[in-house]
This record gives sequence, C-alpha cells and structure tokens, in this order.
Amino acid sequence: MFNCLRLSSCLVRNGASSCSKFSAFKTINPARSFVSNSFKQTGGGFTLRDATKNSLLAISRSSYRAPISRFCTKPNLPEKGSKAVGYWLLGCSGMVFVAVVLGGVTRLTESGLSMVTWKLLGEKMPRTDDEWREEFDRYQQFPEFKLKNQDISLQEFKMIWYMEYGHRMWGRAIGAFYAIPAVYFWTKGYFNRAMKIRVLAFGTLIGIQGLMGWYMVKSGLEDRFHQESDVPRVSQYRLASHLGFAFVLYSLFLWSALDKLLPAQRLLGQIPAATFRFKGLAHATKAAVFLTALSGAFVAGLDAGLIYNSFPKMADRWIPSDILALSPTLRNFTENPTTVQFDHRVLGTATLTLITGMFLISRRRMLPPRAYKAATAVAFMGWMQVALGITTLLTYVPVPLAASHQSGSLILLSLAIWLTHEMKLVKRLPK
Repeated sequence: MFNCLRLSSCLVRNGASSCSKFSAFKTINPARSFVSNSFKQTGGGFTLRDATKNSLLAISRSSYRAPISRFCTKPNLPEKGSKAVGYWLLGCSGMVFVAVVLGGVTRLTESGLSMVTWKLLGEKMPRTDDEWREEFDRYQQFPEFKLKNQDISLQEFKMIWYMEYGHRMWGRAIGAFYAIPAVYFWTKGYFNRAMKIRVLAFGTLIGIQGLMGWYMVKSGLEDRFHQESDVPRVSQYRLASHLGFAFVLYSLFLWSALDKLLPAQRLLGQIPAATFRFKGLAHATKAAVFLTALSGAFVAGLDAGLIYNSFPKMADRWIPSDILALSPTLRNFTENPTTVQFDHRVLGTATLTLITGMFLISRRRMLPPRAYKAATAVAFMGWMQVALGITTLLTYVPVPLAASHQSGSLILLSLAIWLTHEMKLVKRLPK
C-alpha cells in the first residue's frame, strides 16, 4: 500500500513518465497488477495495462487521484499464528514419517502379528510373568505360531511384541499430537475456512489409517493358510492400502506446512510456455515416485525381495520364465512374487529415467529460484534410492538396508513435493 501511495503522489505531481523508477511496483500482488513499462502517456492523461484482463485503462489528468487507489490493494498479511500452525503441521508430517519407518521395521522383523487384539485407546502392556504367559498363550492360537514360530521362546516373543506395541502406540501419539493443538488453534481463530476443511480431512485420514492398520493385521490372523507353501502374513492388498494412506497423509501434512513456512516464490513478467510444461513434468515425476513406492508395498507383502537376488538380470534372464505362472494373468501383477519384483524394477528404472530427464530439462527452463535446488535434490536422492534398492536386493534384504530403502522412498517423495510446491504459483493469467 505504501508503494501505491508513493506512486499516486508521483503521478499527481509529475505524470506517469517520471515514475518508472519505482520497481517495487512490480511486486504488488492485487487482483490487478501493473509493471512500470505498462504506462503510456496520452496527452491529457495516461493508460495502465490491466494484467489480468489484458486491457488498457485510460485515466485522464483530471482524475489522477481517484483511479489509482482503485487498482492498489493491501499486501497479503500473514495469517494469525501462521508460523505456529506451520510448525505443528511439520511436526505431524515428521511423526507420520517415523510411523512409516517403524512400520517397515515391524514388517521386516515379522513382528506385526504378535499382538492378536486391538483396542481403540491402546492395549495394556503385560507387567508380570503371568500376564506375559497369558499374552503368549493367545498368540499361540493363531496361524503364525502354529505354522511358522512353534519354536519361539517367551523372551523372543516379548521382542516382537514390543515392536508391534511401539508401532501402535506411536500411531496413537500422532492422533494426540494432531488433535490437541488442532482444537486450540481452531478455538483461537488461527484457521481460515480452507484450513478448517483441511484440518477435518486430516483428522478423518488419521482415523481411517488406524482402522486400516488393524484391518491389515487381522488378515494375517485369519485361518486361510492351508496349502503347504502358504506363509502366515498380512494381505499385500491391505498392506499397500495402509502404506498408501500413510503416504497420502504425510504428503498433505508436508504440503500444508510448506504453505505456512516456505511459501512458493512468484515469477515476474511473462512466463514462457516451456515453464508450464515443466510444471506438468514435475507433477508427473511426483506421481511416478508415489506409484513406485506403492509397488514396493507389494514387494514387502509377498517377500518378493528374497527371490532373484541379482541385478540387472533375474537369474541370468531379462524376463524370468515364471513371470506369468498364475492364472488368470492379472493375478500375477499383485500375487506372483516374481512379477511383483519385476514390476518394481521396471517402475524404479522408469522413475529414475524420468527424474534424470526432469533434472536436465530444469537447467534450461525459467523457474522460481528455489525450484532449481529442489530439482537437483530430487535427482540426487533418486540415484541414491536406486543404488540403495539394488544393494538391498543383492544382500538378501537385511533389515537396516531394507528400512533405509523404505525411508528413502519417503525422502524422495518429500523432495518431489517440495519441487511441485515451488511451482505452485506458476499459473496462466486469465485472458
């Protein structure tokens, strides 16, 4: 507004031609904005170009004062408590990140089926030897013990029970960390209407995620493992859904936190068409990263990383002979470990190619300043993630490497989200 007053004063005193030095006028962010070279002296007055409608606004010398203020609006003021809300959302995304890591370790250590009951507010931890024996007796009634862990000791059972218990309690901690500040910020008026809708959506997703976690575990407790080759495990479909919900929740939290803490930068002047095309490429890269990570859930659910531990070929073949062993054919893509691993390899390679191409193209495009850093970070992490995945496969999926590979997928997705967020304000002006 201060710039607008200076500009108005200048126009009244000296006319439009003497005011082009005010470059600050370029950064005004109202519904109608102007640039300094949009002035056109017209004898008894001058014209301004309306950037949103691509039309000229004629202003006579006798009416300099009134029209100028009409096209100058107040700058965007920070919302009440914007930083506090941003750090809260960032904390929520960080807690979801940790939950994904804990879930991966729980799956890799085969601890997920150790707790055979579920309560909304949490299960009571056994304290005495009798309580532990009672918990162990309940576990012995289900398929994992009967078919796989008949030799497990009580001490070994305690270890896997603690893993699952920690994962569940961390999920409940996320709910508390989210809900208590949300109520406070809501009552203090820190949320606008759009943010209130997001807050309700976040809470709903957290609740769905908790229910989906138990729905997933329940699939491994069912009496459905009757064939000789069956291994008691959770459904890969429910595992992929559980992981997918976690990734979506994490992405929404992170995007909203960036809105508050690291607002996207604007590009001034005319934006080339190539920049708009790059924005589409950035979103396509983000989608490819998400899809590849989701395919990894099927690899984990079927223990597909424990077969064909060679690269780039699979048992000296580019395409393994049992890739379509199941009938009907479509079952292979989600139920055949060979096909699931092959698909994950192809998706990973295709995503890396897309990331590399995106990075190279970004060097030749006009982008917001931080977008160049984000594109570089995505490319670096993309290569690191593929190298980590190959190493995990060749070493027969050790828990530390496998957990790092899963965490790496979320880091890569985070960087892709950052890149697309930096491109958020690259928009075409309405004609």
